[in-house]
Amino acid sequence: MARGARTGLAEKRGMMTFIHTNGEKYLVVASGRAHPELAEAVAKELDTNLVPVTAYDFANSEIYVRFEESIRGSDVFVIQSCTEPVNKWVMEALIMVDAAKRASAKRITAVLPMYPYARQDKKHKGREPISAKLMADLFYAAGADRIMSVDLHAAQTQGFFNGPVDHLWAMPTLVEYVRTRVDVHNAVVVSPDAGRIKVAEQWGQRLGGVPLAFVHKTRDITRPNQAKANRVVGDVAGKHAVIVDDMIDTGGTIAGAVRVVLEAGAKDVMIAATHGVFSDPAARRLSECGVREVVVMDTVPIKPEKRFPQLTVLSIAPVIADAIEEVFNDGSVASLFDGAY
Repeated sequence: MARGARTGLAEKRGMMTFIHTNGEKYLVVASGRAHPELAEAVAKELDTNLVPVTAYDFANSEIYVRFEESIRGSDVFVIQSCTEPVNKWVMEALIMVDAAKRASAKRITAVLPMYPYARQDKKHKGREPISAKLMADLFYAAGADRIMSVDLHAAQTQGFFNGPVDHLWAMPTLVEYVRTRVDVHNAVVVSPDAGRIKVAEQWGQRLGGVPLAFVHKTRDITRPNQAKANRVVGDVAGKHAVIVDDMIDTGGTIAGAVRVVLEAGAKDVMIAATHGVFSDPAARRLSECGVREVVVMDTVPIKPEKRFPQLTVLSIAPVIADAIEEVFNDGSVASLFDGAY
């Protein structure tokens, strides 16, 4: 939907800012402290303001939250990017959901642009937790009626929550940008591992039938953030390679993939990912690995010290705003992504 063509209408009811439909439904957008810039951008896309929220830490690190305006009977969307420190921002989001429930909100949606503990979605060995499922249980217990997130690490995570889950995709936005940066007639989409081939296939289709390749890698499940890129399966020689992934954390795996692809004869390499976590030493690794450009969405805040010359950051706010509007108006979220599932 084009910006400015919103079906909702922003108005102030006393001191309270809402979007209303037919005088019956009221939408409230609230932000945690993890990434207020993104929440502000989402509210701007919706032509409304964030509801005022007081939030602070006590001396012993406990968190206090209070909505400064009445949200009784409203459709509340709590936006919180669960970046570092993850546990703190998860807890704050849970407290905000609980506060909204006790303030008599009609429906509460936890908008988690990057789902917390997403990579712990299954057991690799005995006596391990499935922490992604635990996160879903916690939000349900706190009072969330639905969850909204962008590019889940595994689609099965949608089944962990006992309610609707809106799985948003950054792919359409990223594809349109990449199309302007590479010659699609001489390009190849590269999956960083065999598990992401399905997503790479959709990338290839959206770019007009671009061929695929993938990097064969091995991972030591006893050590976090440790994987080794071994070789490229597929033809990348003389082509513009686009490596696609959902998340870049420490950057070791994907930097290794860049080197392997270049060694296989690729003309140059571009990385397109959704979540730019960039835990140290990601910035150094990515700036030195030979990649031409790294493009990510702003689902999490990227501090100045995590930025590097090859980095481009695109806004996810229009995607989230469109999804919020569809949910609010009982529309179709899936229709926004044109078969990206």
